Amino acid sequence: MNLSIILKRSAYLMLAIALGTLTGCDDDPANNGLTATNVDAAFTITPVAGKVNTYLLTAQENGVISSKWDIGYGSYMGKMTEEIVLPDAGTYTVTHTAIAAGGATAKVSHDIVVATSDPAKPNLVKGGFFNNAADIAQWSSTKLSTTGAAFWSFNNGTATIHSPGGWAQEGIYQAIDVVKDKEYTIDMLVSCPSGSDETWFEVYAGKSAPKDGVEYKDNKVMGLSTWDGCAKAAFTGRLSSVGCVKNDATASVSNVVKFDTTGKIYLVIRSGGNNFTKDGITVSRIEMRGK
Repeated sequence: MNLSIILKRSAYLMLAIALGTLTGCDDDPANNGLTATNVDAAFTITPVAGKVNTYLLTAQENGVISSKWDIGYGSYMGKMTEEIVLPDAGTYTVTHTAIAAGGATAKVSHDIVVATSDPAKPNLVKGGFFNNAADIAQWSSTKLSTTGAAFWSFNNGTATIHSPGGWAQEGIYQAIDVVKDKEYTIDMLVSCPSGSDETWFEVYAGKSAPKDGVEYKDNKVMGLSTWDGCAKAAFTGRLSSVGCVKNDATASVSNVVKFDTTGKIYLVIRSGGNNFTKDGITVSRIEMRGK
């Protein structure tokens, strides 16, 4: 056998060994060293001195890229250190979701017991939790859908707006007493398991009384709008977090309102659209409180 044949055979053998080594590697993305393991979602809860029913949630930061929090209103992206306010007495389960490298997550929950409601921040919305028939009776219909094609249903602490599309819409409202120049915040939990197109869900706090069959447009505060980029896909959370509709008074996304007179205003929620989600948009825990 001559030298050239021996060299060729050696080269082929080395190539085969190299290929075998490459194909023998574990190429499972789960074992690529980029996904974190043993994610620590631990956090502490500290009452904030000088503030009523206000708490500082502090997540441990080792190996954590970002945090999600849920204080009973749905999960939302937050900071490693998050200040929350719980105006009403009750027991709240706070859940922290820690997000680490590769999207790995872990959850830890702790309860906060609020012994006494904050007398300075009562919820001015009556029946906003839709817990029973008395709650539901606090709301009136704007009668925008004369055929009943679009309608609100009430069940187990929630209210849901349904529409077959084709621009059918309906609203609910109630009167609330406010004080001149005092700032208020409005919020609520909203959710939908599927998206929409050409759809809106808007919240108003206007001084003019709603009229049957007339689309309410006085002082839009916040909402969802597929034209503005939200509600196109499934969502859940506080409207102040998942909404994208600008506040008429501030020309920015904000849930803060104030009024130039003391007296009665009307909290109106109006929703509908052309290609409305088949599941409806569900709302609960509607709140309006002084800042």
